[in-house]
Amino acid sequence: MKVIIQIPCFNESKTLAATIADLPVSLEGVDTVEYLVIDDGSKDNTSELARELGVHHVVRHRRNRGLASAFRTGLNHSLLNGADIIVNTDGDNQYAGGDVQRLVQPIIDGEADIVIGDRQVQKIAHFSPVKKFISRLGSAVVRRASKTDVPDAVSGFRAISRDAALKIHIVSSFSYTIEMLLQAGRKQMSIVSVPVGTNEKLRESRLFKSIPQFLAFSGLTLMRIYAMLTPLRFFVTVGLFFGIVGLFPILRFFYFYLVDAGSGHIQSLILGGVLLVIGVLISMIGVVADLISFNRQLIESTLEKVKEIETQMKHTSESEKK
Repeated sequence: MKVIIQIPCFNESKTLAATIADLPVSLEGVDTVEYLVIDDGSKDNTSELARELGVHHVVRHRRNRGLASAFRTGLNHSLLNGADIIVNTDGDNQYAGGDVQRLVQPIIDGEADIVIGDRQVQKIAHFSPVKKFISRLGSAVVRRASKTDVPDAVSGFRAISRDAALKIHIVSSFSYTIEMLLQAGRKQMSIVSVPVGTNEKLRESRLFKSIPQFLAFSGLTLMRIYAMLTPLRFFVTVGLFFGIVGLFPILRFFYFYLVDAGSGHIQSLILGGVLLVIGVLISMIGVVADLISFNRQLIESTLEKVKEIETQMKHTSESEKK
């Protein structure tokens, strides 16, 4: 069994050495442990340092594409290089590398497809009360939307089995953590959480500049992915909202029509009619989007097969060279 620990990086030359030093070189029940650094267009010497530190695989983006893109690149590269389990961690040494064994063990035992490291946010000293509250609230929203039971939904410290990685197709440009859980929950994968430790903070987060920005991006990402994965439910719910709101001015018109013997308040009827029409149109969009989602499922199945074929071809080519 082979485990590849991938580390998405952007200008991490100051923290990468500590991150690599903290990672395990061997794991129980695993034959091979390798490291992969995805240099997401760094302007420092992150790639060169990774090679000097003995990292087995280094992949570089020419330009900065964002964390979700780096994560996606890492998954694909790990699959092509024969990973049975892929562990994702951060380049700032946030997560305790000694807990990688905890992450991979449920997958080795056949109990899980995806394992999420629970940072136990309430116990992290350098997290402010506001950040702790937001993390708890965000995780609760993601749990409800994905129908999973993950206490730390935005934790990037996670392990993914090979089969799960083949079925996950990240399209978000902001955060892979939310989208992965939504997809995994929809595809009824087995997801478990294990408690993990965190290290002292070496730098400030670069994922967002402020809490309002983080909330805005996370909220939009959640809404977009949820609408993409469950379009009929999403658009019909929005359509019903407009329809119900539209009933109130219509009822208001009929009330005054009867009381005042049919005089005035025509504006209520117009407003209510417009809102009802909008509600019906949005619901119809949901029906069309639901039909389109079947094409997405077919495309995902095709992508899964393509990934399998690419992996098999690479292994065959390597065997012939030997």
